[in-house]
Amino acid sequence: MAVQLLITDKNLAVQGDPLDGWTSLDCTRRFNEPGSGSVELPARPDVMAQLQPGARLVIIRDGAVWMAGPLEIPTDFSWSVTEDPGWGRVTVTFTDDLATVAGYITWPTPADAWTAQPANTYRQLAATNAETVIRTLVGENCGAGARPERRIPRLTLDTAAGVGTSTTLKTRFEPLLDVCRRIALDGGKIGFRTGQAAGQILFGCYAPRDLTATARFSIGIGNLRSIQFKRSAPTVTHALIAGTEPDIGTTGRTYVQVADPAAAASWWRVERYVDGSAQTDTDGELTQAGNGEIAGGAAPVELATVTVDTPDLKAGREFDLGDRVTVALPFGVEVADLVRSIHLQATPDAGEVVTTLVGSPEATTDPATVKTLRTLARRLGRLETR
Repeated sequence: MAVQLLITDKNLAVQGDPLDGWTSLDCTRRFNEPGSGSVELPARPDVMAQLQPGARLVIIRDGAVWMAGPLEIPTDFSWSVTEDPGWGRVTVTFTDDLATVAGYITWPTPADAWTAQPANTYRQLAATNAETVIRTLVGENCGAGARPERRIPRLTLDTAAGVGTSTTLKTRFEPLLDVCRRIALDGGKIGFRTGQAAGQILFGCYAPRDLTATARFSIGIGNLRSIQFKRSAPTVTHALIAGTEPDIGTTGRTYVQVADPAAAASWWRVERYVDGSAQTDTDGELTQAGNGEIAGGAAPVELATVTVDTPDLKAGREFDLGDRVTVALPFGVEVADLVRSIHLQATPDAGEVVTTLVGSPEATTDPATVKTLRTLARRLGRLETR
């Protein structure tokens, strides 16, 4: 194991010597979502001096940046005469740079001041490549093309990857990352991420790879330590979307259905009413809303595996977030799905353990109440932005 921890400021300038003496590191990278983590350190003066508001933590694993982003809780200090009689201990909680992007909302006219935002106006792009839409949204809301007061320091767009399919955008005052996820799903199920290189924070899109033939995990191969497998019924198989009420004096409300007939045949039919955000489906907005509901309500397959890095198969090298991999279960079933998160735990004495979560979009460790609140927030957002 070779893990190095550095503290930088907002402009990526290293603030001191690498952090040493840490006793535990726990961090999770997530597909199309901000990561999170924590590290425990001795509260020496040289360490505490680096842990300032606005600082960032850079985790370097085997010579490459594994995760980097701002400190959410720079100092959670504790001291005890019995347990920490020396300098005491400080726990630092951090996230990755995608979290700073998540702190923005979509403005209808990003070039104008907040006080000049027009009423009843949306940011719209019709029949546009999904990667182009996502890059445009990030660039004009918090990147180099944003208003000066909204720019994230050192954030720039990475080289275009040429991925994604055509989709449509209609948004105003929605959480920026929520819109990016919606576009990524509807426009070819692509991924997006931030990375640190050459003194910049790079935001870019990519196409997850199909590695089911080469990235395989099984007890027989010897690259698994444990498996947890759970398959649940779908929460929706038929999304029934209704367009907004037409203007007075006109007739006909638009209704669109998006279905997963295979899930309905395997399980049972589950209908969900969706209040659309457009009058018609001319630009595919109602279909896009239905696709999101179907993806979120798909029969969740949750597969958590504790993997063992081998010379030929290592997390972050041979496979990464969003890639499709295969896990052979001991009772003869093989599961092929996306890598949703990669969890790294490390201690100086015991080394590191890497856990991968494979499954559907809803195959997360979040409690059901958290998922429900997210759904309610999304639906309320549709009403508030009309």
